[in-house]
Amino acid sequence: MSFPLLTVTAALPAIGAITTAAVPAARRTAAKWLALLFSLGTLVLAAVVLVRFEPGGDRYQLTESHAWIKDFGVRYELGVDGIGVALLALTALLIPFVILAGWHDADPSPASAGDTPVETKKYRWRPTQGFFALILAVEAMVILSFEATDVFLFYILFEAMLIPMYFLIGGFGDRAHAGSDENASAQRSYAAVKFLLYNLVGGLIMLAAVIGLYVVAGSFSLNEIAEARAAGTLDMATNTERLLFLGFFFAFAVKAPLWPLHTWLPNAMGEATAPVAVLITAVVDKVGTFAMLRYCLQLFPEASKWATPVILVLALISIVYGALLAVGQRDIKRLVAYASISHFGFIILGIFAMTSQGQSGATLYMVNHGISTAALMLVAGFLISRRGSRLIADYGGVQKVAPVLAGTFLIGGLATLSLPGLAPFVSEFLVLVGTFARYPVAGIIATFGIVLAALYTLVLYQRTMTGPVKAEVQGMPDLKVRELAVVAPLIALLLFLGVFPKPLTDIVNPAVEHTMSDVQKKDPKPEVEAAK
Repeated sequence: MSFPLLTVTAALPAIGAITTAAVPAARRTAAKWLALLFSLGTLVLAAVVLVRFEPGGDRYQLTESHAWIKDFGVRYELGVDGIGVALLALTALLIPFVILAGWHDADPSPASAGDTPVETKKYRWRPTQGFFALILAVEAMVILSFEATDVFLFYILFEAMLIPMYFLIGGFGDRAHAGSDENASAQRSYAAVKFLLYNLVGGLIMLAAVIGLYVVAGSFSLNEIAEARAAGTLDMATNTERLLFLGFFFAFAVKAPLWPLHTWLPNAMGEATAPVAVLITAVVDKVGTFAMLRYCLQLFPEASKWATPVILVLALISIVYGALLAVGQRDIKRLVAYASISHFGFIILGIFAMTSQGQSGATLYMVNHGISTAALMLVAGFLISRRGSRLIADYGGVQKVAPVLAGTFLIGGLATLSLPGLAPFVSEFLVLVGTFARYPVAGIIATFGIVLAALYTLVLYQRTMTGPVKAEVQGMPDLKVRELAVVAPLIALLLFLGVFPKPLTDIVNPAVEHTMSDVQKKDPKPEVEAAK
């Protein structure tokens, strides 16, 4: 029996979560270092997975398969393709930065310093340990969801990751909140409940589709279903396939999020701490777009083509609508949230353009958006923690007192608008090229999102970083060593992948070819006018 590398990669952060939660309440610093060490260990294992993965090899590699619930045909099946291994690596890469950035986010607040021991024990028992344990728990579930090749196993993980995220949003909210503590707590609770309800509804509809798939296919295994389809032994009626597709797609569209199922995201990102906001949009939400590629297109190819026109329209609305609302935001974190809705529109547009360039670009976009949004949101979090406000109007002239903070903020913003030379440009360019090749009108409309992205990014920088130094900003400290350790590697990655994306494309492209084969689509040939 070969070494279960994929299982160990997902199990390590789960063990770390349990171990961190068990650290005594008074040992907060030890809990932080323990969580960081487990996340770094997971990153090492993810690197091993990346090295052992052969881009030109089998579709699913490093596979594991064991009986789980025999009576229902459920198996513990794992395997990674190029898309899954890229997102697995992204998740393992970002979590150490999330932990470092949130180093003090769960420390007892000054307001609770005078609490009696009874109050502290009742209301603030191990808040730091809980915060970092929940982050590691989310990491374990997300990694395993990228590895799962059994539909039922994926569903369990898809739903289970909502629980730790609910507590991270509702229990450890942003302290830079206008209004009273009671109002802040109410807003956090509302955001957490809205996040949970939206995703639970999507998950319940998906559960019905999962059961329906088993009734039709007689298996939850992606490999077995694919083999049955290839052999012609899987008889799925057209209407049945379309209904099952809609059940899966609805859940993934909520998670992604796609307009009009997006409204939970600005609330969740606005009320969460900056590291948790990164966890939401750069890590957890990628499960939705990843699942569209792995499950919707692979399991329901005909229904995917049937639904493509409507999905493209929804993606275009997300691109333009999200960017327009980002332009009008007064809250820094909500601006980044609406920008992310626009970016997810690009990802979904690339997936359902049904071209190799579009799907490669969409996969690269998932990775590059994760890095760029992490860089921008974490620097924004450092800025907000210094001033104690999320409102753009409360800033001005920051670049004169904290030039390094302003500079890193600018690079993160420029990456968000996909400036050439930074990683997101390559992915956005491929999405637009792939879309234009098959749907030129959709490609033209999507380009307006680029113009709006430049507007909201540059206006945000101008209003916060330039101009006269406001009195409240005067004396603001620049980035510290820990904060630089968070931001510098992310910026280096944005630059490296911006000028040399080949390591990523080599991994992703073979997996995209498999997906294109699933839907029986080929890239349209360029129309060249015959020479006279």
